[in-house]
Amino acid sequence: MVFAVTIVKKNSKRILRNMPKMRNNKKQKQNSKSKIIIPIIILALIFVVIGAGMSYFKKSLFTVMKVPDFELTDQNSKKITNKDMLGKVYLVEFFFSKCPTICPVMNSNMKYIEETINSKDFGIISISIDPTNDTPEVLQNHARMLGTQSPNWHFLTGDRDYILKLADQFDIYVGDKEDQSESLNHSGMIALVDKEGNLRSRFDENNSPILYYSGLNYEDPQGKKTSLRGKYHPDREKLIEDIQKLLKQ
Repeated sequence: MVFAVTIVKKNSKRILRNMPKMRNNKKQKQNSKSKIIIPIIILALIFVVIGAGMSYFKKSLFTVMKVPDFELTDQNSKKITNKDMLGKVYLVEFFFSKCPTICPVMNSNMKYIEETINSKDFGIISISIDPTNDTPEVLQNHARMLGTQSPNWHFLTGDRDYILKLADQFDIYVGDKEDQSESLNHSGMIALVDKEGNLRSRFDENNSPILYYSGLNYEDPQGKKTSLRGKYHPDREKLIEDIQKLLKQ
């Protein structure tokens, strides 16, 4: 009996001596788990923040550059400058009234945008690349035939060399007047300008700024194949959305 009691006492002491070690082992395991879990949580938060940042980045508009200074005469024989347009969101296109191809399409899309936006803080600048023909009187008749309503839609004319230089500053293609086959050729791209006089654009699916918007029609919803009679206008819808963003700012 004495021998049995002695064994029990020894075992009890051994168990008691080991108990703190067991608690220490638990703490070590908990600390190990914490060392693993905390970095995972931090990493997850970083991804959430990056994701939110990318979402905001895609929704924001890129600032391309300051709008070039300009001073031209509109259809009402009034001088219009870039300073006159400050405080307004507006579009800039290059066209000419006798154009039989893309200009009517561009003007039609502009008119749709004008009617959809319907704001006193929105305007359009349509610059003729054929000022010899497009006098203020001719442009006034053009505006009337188009059915423009906004007093902020200015059809501008002036010196051809000045207009060609202005197109270069906008980085929108206009043909050289010395080249008869190219002199009246021009791009169908449209510039978007904010209230502070900055050219703005959205980002594409690769997070690159598109810089300019197309004023043309397309055969497909993605805007891959242009067509004068195309029923799709992807950039027209993008412009409306981005103009509305800028008007709220």
